[in-house]
Amino acid sequence: MVIRACQCAQTSVNMLHLILAALLFTEYFKHVDSGPVRESSKAFKENWVSIALHYMESYPETLEELVSDDITMMEGDVMLPTDRNAVHHIWQTTHIPYVISPELASRTDDILSAMKMVSKNTCVSFHKQYSETDYLFFNTSTGCASFVGSIGGQQPIYVGPPCRVGNIVHEILHALGFHHEHTRMDRDHYITVLSHNIMAGKERNFKKQQGETFEIPYDIKSIMHYGG
Repeated sequence: MVIRACQCAQTSVNMLHLILAALLFTEYFKHVDSGPVRESSKAFKENWVSIALHYMESYPETLEELVSDDITMMEGDVMLPTDRNAVHHIWQTTHIPYVISPELASRTDDILSAMKMVSKNTCVSFHKQYSETDYLFFNTSTGCASFVGSIGGQQPIYVGPPCRVGNIVHEILHALGFHHEHTRMDRDHYITVLSHNIMAGKERNFKKQQGETFEIPYDIKSIMHYGG
């Protein structure tokens, strides 16, 4: 029974990858003309599906926005509050309460490992929510996503099947108030954004964001920096 359950879970993940690849594939070819040679076009499309699958495994933080086209999402995994009066702010404590959804029971070890990684390198600690009204709520989803900074109340951090421990660390740091490294005001001194490669409608994901850097140098290897 356990073996069958594991097999079913793996089948579901594989099916999810195929569905997401198909969605990305469809989105991509809205903006690309087919080649004049059918065989060449077919080979290119098959290669692109392979690239899409590899991309999803490497950068699951971007899946939530890509497949949902949600206007309340930006930069792939950053959630925007629908309440215009909501204000992002730094947590008033370094002791952060949390709850893990029963639907993520199988990912508990990964989530705890991610929190441990954050605690090991910072002054922040995590504990199970008791009576606190503001707390992190790890919930299931397609990809990985989070708000930036504390928004008050039950604050979701979404953990999808492709999200690994490092991806969860990334989302926790968003929840603690960190933006993506590639949106820093000084990013042009270190990286080049190729605007012609940006998917139509996603230009805002590469706008520079005002934020406190605490004079910490730009870090291309930061876990908050997206890859090429």
